[in-house]
Amino acid sequence: MEIVWLALAGFILLAYTLEAITGFGSIVIALSLGALLLPIDQLLPVLVPLNICMTGYLVWRHRQMIDRRLLLGMILPGMVVGTLIGYALLPFLDAALAKRLFGALVLWFAARELWRLRHAAVQPERPMWLSRLLSLCAGISHGLFASGGPLLVFALAGTQLDKARLRATLVTVWFTLNSLLTVAFLLDGRLLPALPQVASYAPLLLIGVWLGERLHQRFNEQHFRIAIYLLLLVTGGLLLAPWSLP
Repeated sequence: MEIVWLALAGFILLAYTLEAITGFGSIVIALSLGALLLPIDQLLPVLVPLNICMTGYLVWRHRQMIDRRLLLGMILPGMVVGTLIGYALLPFLDAALAKRLFGALVLWFAARELWRLRHAAVQPERPMWLSRLLSLCAGISHGLFASGGPLLVFALAGTQLDKARLRATLVTVWFTLNSLLTVAFLLDGRLLPALPQVASYAPLLLIGVWLGERLHQRFNEQHFRIAIYLLLLVTGGLLLAPWSLP
């Protein structure tokens, strides 16, 4: 088991570096890779508190770039309601089914993003009702897997935000929702047993933020995204394979 948790450390470093670059992806990367080794319900109380530590720093650092109108008017209302619904549904999901649902979400997201990058597809602006519905679905996904990023990015396709404003707005969403989930984990008794792992992985956040802040300015973001989406494509397929289930 020590080797498993050591491998998770590598996944966490990769995942949080990506979030510092793009504004999303930390939990979906760490959870999809970690779920190959550990049950999802063991990973969430570790990954979610780590996320609020890093996103809290990024929210404060880039607070002037947050699109508050989009955040408060469209994203958060549906995401908060959806997160509460997803959290309430989680105890009723079989562990094997939960992993396959998550694998399907990861596979869809990675394939869609690779197709979009390959064809340089321009995203049409969606009607507000559809964006709100997709935000609600993203919230449900976040309540189940703390991974609402794929659906929320899909919901925001076509919005006229530059990458800096999008990143600042997205990290504010994750800080808010993951703070809510952390309180829920504290109340249901899952947070306290996970605190030793949270503390041992916390230094990786500093490294991830340091790397991500520099790569955000200097790295070809599209090449980085392609590599990550290919990794997610393989991981999603592995999560769907029957033999991958713990």
